[in-house]
Amino acid sequence: MKVGFIGLGNMATAMIGGILKEKRVAAADIIGSAKTSETKDKIKTRFDITIAKNNREVAERADILFLAVKPVFFQEVISEIRDVVKEDCLIVSIAPGKTLDYLREAFGKSGCRLIRCMPNTPALVLEGCTGVCVGENVTEEELEKVLILLRSFGTASVVPERLMDAVVGVSGSSPAYVFMFIEAMADQAVAAGMPRKQAYEFAAQSVLGSAKMVLETGMHPGELKDMVCSPGGTTIQAVRVLEEKGMRAAVMDAMEACMEKSKEL
Repeated sequence: MKVGFIGLGNMATAMIGGILKEKRVAAADIIGSAKTSETKDKIKTRFDITIAKNNREVAERADILFLAVKPVFFQEVISEIRDVVKEDCLIVSIAPGKTLDYLREAFGKSGCRLIRCMPNTPALVLEGCTGVCVGENVTEEELEKVLILLRSFGTASVVPERLMDAVVGVSGSSPAYVFMFIEAMADQAVAAGMPRKQAYEFAAQSVLGSAKMVLETGMHPGELKDMVCSPGGTTIQAVRVLEEKGMRAAVMDAMEACMEKSKEL
């Protein structure tokens, strides 16, 4: 099975790294293309995958084809490759905003096997979270092939297409929000005298541990928060300030803006 990537940016790099770490596909069976020689050389050196001369070569050879370019380039790339894609190729888009109907119309083939997914960059450390929606021509067996790849670098869940913009907001883009939170906590620890490297370690580990508690205990996040807030203690004072500053509303507003932008792409 040949797995193709058109586009070798940050997200594709994270996905390829996870797939290879879990040995789902051999490096020799992954073929990719990118716009610049610099990117091609970097990916070749890092992963030793096959680098194609152009996008058409990737499309001709791939059994599963990941479209990993920015949404603005989709029409250009699809116009370039649509006449050479294999009849039974599974075409997987990782772009926000590009619906299954858009992809079907762009390829001009009613029988296209189309899947949309939205992974995130923690895939690079095998902790990705990917939302997946499936076109009508994709069989359960074909879907499972793609899910095996996606689950090699984290979790992957099938959702109805109407929720894909929500997936962009809550997982696709959200690592950026979390990184900002970690950075802010570390900055204040530095202001209190802690060395920066140590501050990042404390902040990041706290986020990692807290996330694991949500996932592994099955408890409501609010209940877990209450467990930390001792009567008259330090944590409840911090929570009070966060509520005063509108932390929840700010996060919800940010996600809404993210989701609206996804719909426009």
